[in-house]
Amino acid sequence: MAYDADVIVIGAGLAGLAATAELVDAGRKVILLDQEPEQSLGGQAHWSFGGLFLVDSPEQRRLRIRDSHELAWQDWLGTAGFDRPEDHWPRSWAEAYVDFAAGEKRAWLHRQGVRLFPVVGWAERGGYDAMGHGNSVPRFHITWGTGPGLVAPFERRVRAGAARGLVELRFRHRVTGLSRTAGSVDTVSGEVLEPSDAERGRPSSREVAGAFELKAQAVIVTSGGIGGNHELVRANWPERLGTPPRRMLSGVPAHVDGKMLGIAEAAGGRIINRDRMWHYTEGIDNWNPIWPQHGIRILSGPSPLWLDARGKRLPVPLFPGFDTLGTLEHIMRTGHDHTWFVLTQKIIEKEFTLSGSEQNPDLTGKSIRGVLGRARAGAPGPVQAFMDRGADFVVERSLTDLVRRMNELTKEPLIAEEALRDAIVARDREIAHSFTKDLQVTAIRGARAYLGDRLIRTAAPHRLLDPKSGPLIAVRLNILTRKTLGGLETDLSSRVLTDGGAPLPGVYAAGEAAGFGGGGVHGYRSLEGTFLGGCLFSGRTAGRAAARAVS
Repeated sequence: MAYDADVIVIGAGLAGLAATAELVDAGRKVILLDQEPEQSLGGQAHWSFGGLFLVDSPEQRRLRIRDSHELAWQDWLGTAGFDRPEDHWPRSWAEAYVDFAAGEKRAWLHRQGVRLFPVVGWAERGGYDAMGHGNSVPRFHITWGTGPGLVAPFERRVRAGAARGLVELRFRHRVTGLSRTAGSVDTVSGEVLEPSDAERGRPSSREVAGAFELKAQAVIVTSGGIGGNHELVRANWPERLGTPPRRMLSGVPAHVDGKMLGIAEAAGGRIINRDRMWHYTEGIDNWNPIWPQHGIRILSGPSPLWLDARGKRLPVPLFPGFDTLGTLEHIMRTGHDHTWFVLTQKIIEKEFTLSGSEQNPDLTGKSIRGVLGRARAGAPGPVQAFMDRGADFVVERSLTDLVRRMNELTKEPLIAEEALRDAIVARDREIAHSFTKDLQVTAIRGARAYLGDRLIRTAAPHRLLDPKSGPLIAVRLNILTRKTLGGLETDLSSRVLTDGGAPLPGVYAAGEAAGFGGGGVHGYRSLEGTFLGGCLFSGRTAGRAAARAVS
């Protein structure tokens, strides 16, 4: 049979680039398809903060963080909560991934030119017992150059393959079907969309200009998840997280619609853990949106007071940065979709970072001078822009005015000033001495025991109603869609499995389409920094396995 390529890769995000790069290294001919225009090469990874989960790294050791494979695996198991028969392959992938993160991951990336910011972040701190959810130590390593800096070496490898005649990059190719010849999936068909000059992330035309049919010995699905398709998010919303939000923001472009998952399933692939998903609770409307309903996540230190829609503090340990899905579950049982941060100017200057490459021009642009500028007085430029223009920000000198404007923003008098004042005053009294029963105050003091947090992430404890620390700031927080944790079930060679557990001949999957490995390597929750790494690890695995399988 005449093939158009050895392997067809569907999806030109980070996982697709990693898979293609490995195929090129093996001398295989590849066609890389993507429905978006060339300017969107790199997919969601381009927009990311570039966070990577690493274990016992030189960056950790320099900051006196004592980490180990054993501790990381304990944290992963406590976070994932694997409890289903179909968790066999996800758990196997998790073991392999933790081995990778504690082993060759950093050196492999370093050889390709990836460098890391020296301060390691402490994401998803948990706050339960030692065997529960969360990172016991800081492990969130930020790529120097953020998402674009991580995409770049894999794009270079793929383009070098194209220059050698091993890779065809075919953009504006939307796959609509996978079919078989003699039992093996070897045909990819679909529609050629009209050319588009839409900027990266912005909606592109869906006008069809033609059709295509391509044949290869193997197909790798790296098409991403469902985060841009709110209808599909709600359809898969788990009962354990309460009623789906009436209003959500999108943390990913609209083309992240999950349609390729259905196509792979129709071809015989098995999707597992559909109800496992990862959405953020600290989303704010982007005042300068790129895609529809574009939201930005606030990455906050531990100091803001977190309130529900009626002004009541969230329960322990639902502090900023501690338990994303625990917070989501609590919020969805309150009957409202939004919550509030209440904080001071002193806190926002030190503790607020906005997720995403475009919200961190200093790190993305690899500007040492720009990063050092964060130590100056005042909020970082992107944060200040939201304070000035963001629809969700309220800034006032007095608590009375703050509450009035909070209620005006939601068009409901949900927050009673007297009750909120009592809660803040009670919290402020706990700051006045070195003892406390307020576990958030304990958490703040504990964070400052870590040098990285003390330097750039956690403000010195102070009274929220101290005029010297003002003005007061309230931020309305919204639910922000992001990651699909379930997906196509794959074995440790990234082969897609059928309902009967046998490999679907000729089909592999990687990245978010495969739940970052196995159909759900994270289980129920993520330790953060594991999405980009999951794309790289599963994409690398799929590329190498497919390269071995084709003749």
